[in-house]
Amino acid sequence: MTETTAPAPQFDNRHSNEYYTFAGKDVPWLMKLWAEQTPDKAFLIWEPKEGESQSWTYQQFWQAANRVACGLLQKGVKKGDKLLIHAENCPEMMIAWYASAIVGSVAVTTNTRCIGDELTYFAEHSGAVGCITQPKFIKELAANAKSIGWFVVTDDNSGEAPTDDEKNHGYPSYASLLGHGELAPARDPEPMLPVGIQYTSGTTSRPKAVVHTHANALWGGRSGSQNLLMDSDDVYIVFLPCFHVNAQSWSFWTMMWVGGTVVLQPKFSSSKFWEISMKHKVTRASMIPFCFKAIAMQEIPEHHYKTWSTGIKMHMVEMRWNVKTFATWGMTETVTHATRSDLFQDSPDMNIGVPSPGYEFAIMDPETGKYCEPGVNGDLWVRGTRGVQMFYEYYRNPEAMAKSFTADGWFKTGDTARLGTDGYFYFADRDKDILKVGGENVSARQVEECIHGILGMGVLDELAVVAQKHDMLDEVPVVFAIKSQWTMLSEDEIRQQIMDGCARDLADFKRPRKVYFVEEMPRAALDKVAKNKLREMADELADQEKAAGGK
Repeated sequence: MTETTAPAPQFDNRHSNEYYTFAGKDVPWLMKLWAEQTPDKAFLIWEPKEGESQSWTYQQFWQAANRVACGLLQKGVKKGDKLLIHAENCPEMMIAWYASAIVGSVAVTTNTRCIGDELTYFAEHSGAVGCITQPKFIKELAANAKSIGWFVVTDDNSGEAPTDDEKNHGYPSYASLLGHGELAPARDPEPMLPVGIQYTSGTTSRPKAVVHTHANALWGGRSGSQNLLMDSDDVYIVFLPCFHVNAQSWSFWTMMWVGGTVVLQPKFSSSKFWEISMKHKVTRASMIPFCFKAIAMQEIPEHHYKTWSTGIKMHMVEMRWNVKTFATWGMTETVTHATRSDLFQDSPDMNIGVPSPGYEFAIMDPETGKYCEPGVNGDLWVRGTRGVQMFYEYYRNPEAMAKSFTADGWFKTGDTARLGTDGYFYFADRDKDILKVGGENVSARQVEECIHGILGMGVLDELAVVAQKHDMLDEVPVVFAIKSQWTMLSEDEIRQQIMDGCARDLADFKRPRKVYFVEEMPRAALDKVAKNKLREMADELADQEKAAGGK
């Protein structure tokens, strides 16, 4: 196989196999289905940080989304228009997203941590005609997203009262979208019609706008729920941000497909995790490392959890919390779980599953363009039907499309992985996580795993290995770590154990040169450690140490 690239093919929505996968169906079709079949079943339960919880049955949610859809139509929003939704998790955000789907417009959900020029870019690049946001964000949006025609602002910030300054924004309230009708005009379902845009995190370039179709949403719901053996009795707690694909697809779309229930929180709360989980008999959650750290010392009740989606297989988690971990890999571009565990079978620690039905995988040697043998790291490529298993396109970015797809339809993910000799897939490092130490390749992940094995549980809350510049070797590995409050070891003792253990277990060029303790890690999307920021910190520390004579 060669690595030639070409623009991915364009689709005729009415005359293609892609169209027939979900012919006659779209997101409003699915909403209406459950509103008619199980009108009194709870779909959305809102658990704010403070105040009383609220709930919407499937019928009530359908009605609420239609009322907002009528309001959008009154504002002139039409099929194909882009609607910016810039908000933290809240009922208004989700109702507006599904209202946009009823209209046929495209909901553009954006990261609320973004400010300034990033907001200008989102607004101008998407061409959004209007924006729904919250009091805490309107001032920054109004100052930077000036291409947007109108703004609508919720009454509160995900259940928390706005400050006096935030109240005096002068823009129409969310309630202004109501009162313009009870039922929006029905559209003929168009499965390949875009329904949402999510911007990927940009590091060296502007974020790319990933377009999802109605068929993508239905695929995410159907495939995701089947991967996890879900049914209508399942309850998914959502605290990860809904402007990302995990909360949208893995959680909301799966529950809507099976007629289940979503419990929505503004964000993760360690103090309320078990209380809310028990209150609503929650059965599913997507868990990130921070969550485990936050609940590590809490008493474990007799809970109802069936699975936690953890990315990798984690037997330690299963033993401690008596919850099966679901190993899976996916990205915004793959819509849902592109790999999955088999819940009937056990599998090795750290694997990310096997290809989910509907996806093809390849691991390619970047030098030769040939398939890698089992056990050999290479570039991870995935293939599926665009607009169904795979995203439809990068909006207004033909250059990124040409670079990301091969002529025969493979999508180059940017991740590095290997197929184990046991038949499971395992992550390796992205290019930026491969250190070049005196001409030798060093895997940051390998060093991290080694240190975890040396220290065991309860010593560090978190650690990350990154490159630090070096005069002779170009770069060397260093460790950033957060000491656990529960350990009796001092920082010096932990540092010595790391150095001694790595000297015993790793080749000399792989051994970390320094261990830096920090109070917290810089964060990127989904609370992942921002290693690019850590590399900047490491280089600054190297300059300081050099100026101080290496002390």
